[in-house]
Amino acid sequence: MLTLPYTDWGQSHTQGSSAIEALEQGKVLFLPHLAFELSEQEQQLLDPDLVDIKRKNISFKPLDGALTGVTDASKAALTRQLLERYYQSCLSLVSQLLPEYTTALHSPTNSLRLHPVTAWRDKTSWRKDDSRLHVDAFPSRPNYGERIIRIFTNINPHNEPRSWRVGEDFTQLARRYLPQLDSYSPISSWLQHKVGITKRRRSHYDHLMLQLHDKMKSDIDYQKNGVQQAIDFPAGSSWICFSDQPPHAAMGGQFILEQTFLLPVDGMKNPQQSPLKILESLTKKALI
Repeated sequence: MLTLPYTDWGQSHTQGSSAIEALEQGKVLFLPHLAFELSEQEQQLLDPDLVDIKRKNISFKPLDGALTGVTDASKAALTRQLLERYYQSCLSLVSQLLPEYTTALHSPTNSLRLHPVTAWRDKTSWRKDDSRLHVDAFPSRPNYGERIIRIFTNINPHNEPRSWRVGEDFTQLARRYLPQLDSYSPISSWLQHKVGITKRRRSHYDHLMLQLHDKMKSDIDYQKNGVQQAIDFPAGSSWICFSDQPPHAAMGGQFILEQTFLLPVDGMKNPQQSPLKILESLTKKALI
């Protein structure tokens, strides 16, 4: 983990190169003093009942203004305003902290996460249980090796931390599980897309990442005894990671803002550190 002294979302620092290098190595960037202040009105949104019962979180796509998961239409505009403001703050942060990524990042989405971790941990299948160590992979949205970068901020009004576990190096992880993964079927990939299970055909890379996600979560011994470190992110702090690289698990906490971007592998400073290139090196195959 690399700890950074940021206190303002637009703050200028000379951390760019070291921050990017740490991020691409699979480290979490921790900004313990970077809070995101909510107005009195926005504080009223911190209610789990605001989230549609069919959804885990409230989601927002800032480029087209699409907001989903809000049950109370009278609070939709305020929710959209909050998530748009968070998006703009994250853009400012990226331009200062990760300037080399600025022109390459795309497909922004963000979320307001109002439920306590225990609520969805106790009511979901093991595949969707994010209190189990995992790397992010999207079952219905193949991304062909593009990186998933996420910015999180703990906005808990009761000073409750967000508790995570963070696991081993991705290369070690891949070596551990690759021999156990099912083989890739282009026909199955075509069929899943044809019937609407996926938005486009899964690449060999997407297949491996999804298999890796599931193998990790189903491996109880790994969950208990695998290499891991517990981290508490206090209220009023933020953190950043490539969520497709370091194994991570949310163990406790409530009330989080989250911003996601996608980054092409060739937009990285060192593409060889991407999961795509690591998996291609280990399998000795082109995976996309």
